[in-house]
Amino acid sequence: MNDRNLLGPWIRRFLLEHMVAERNFSLNTQVSYRDTLTLLLPFAAKIGGFAIDRMKVEDISPAIVRQFLDHVEHDRHCSGATRNLRLSAIHSLARFIGMHSPVHLSWCSEVRSIPFKKTAKTMVGYLEKSEMDALLAAPDRRTVMGARDYALLLFLYNSGARADEVAKLTIGRLRLGDPASVRILGKGNKTRICPLWPATSSALTRLVIGRNGSETVFLGRTNQPMTRFGIHRVVTQYGALAAASISTMKDKRVSPHLLRHTTAVHLLRAGVDINTIRAWLGHVSLDTTNIYAEVDLEMKAKALASVDISGLPAGARRTPVLPSLMAFLKQM
Repeated sequence: MNDRNLLGPWIRRFLLEHMVAERNFSLNTQVSYRDTLTLLLPFAAKIGGFAIDRMKVEDISPAIVRQFLDHVEHDRHCSGATRNLRLSAIHSLARFIGMHSPVHLSWCSEVRSIPFKKTAKTMVGYLEKSEMDALLAAPDRRTVMGARDYALLLFLYNSGARADEVAKLTIGRLRLGDPASVRILGKGNKTRICPLWPATSSALTRLVIGRNGSETVFLGRTNQPMTRFGIHRVVTQYGALAAASISTMKDKRVSPHLLRHTTAVHLLRAGVDINTIRAWLGHVSLDTTNIYAEVDLEMKAKALASVDISGLPAGARRTPVLPSLMAFLKQM
């Protein structure tokens, strides 16, 4: 590096050497950090009047970083969580430069002193069973694309998989015999096994029959692998169709992640223990899974109904009996 003050070479080393070779960050993290810098650099160049290719490290001043974070929240209308995610990437870049260039330690310290914003805890949304049924009924299964979309929606609901995980799913990871299951490659390259309903297995069998195990399961109209954006579009499209017949869905933003929340809540209602749900969804921490126990009003109402007015548990015959895990798996 000829000029240690130039920002460009530092960013190149950060993205290619540090994130990939040294830390082996996941692809999603690499993309997130790259996108942060893609937004930050043009913004800083415009505010400071610099040429991007001649920007120096100190040109990304703490004042500009704060303006950028305000821009993310107010101009781009992003949430506080997204704002903190962008700041985390900037902190990481500053720490990397400070570790390798003592002359920039003061700059590094000032940038890393910018605090994360405390964000309000948002309630997790999900679909009720009737709403989920309406969503699954929306595709026209008599057509090729409708059959694919039905299999996609059913798989998302069955597995609780993230859109990115579904986009990368290959046929070889499916086991469509009895019992049917799928091996999902999730965050941190961790694999989890999820059982499949008979209905899901049948829909997937019709979708992948005669195809190679290395191919991705869900293909677009041009027989190219669907992206997570394409999957999101399909889900939102059928969400809008279902909302036309179910009024309670009109204010819900139907997305692949909403279906993931729906899977967790419905598993919880079926009597599945919280640790099994954690493994089912691929959560690292049980704390993440515990949020579903807080949002389900139906379970809270059942718990209230099982307690008499004196505050003592009522008779066993008054306590609702929840179906077992196997009953939940076979319900479809």
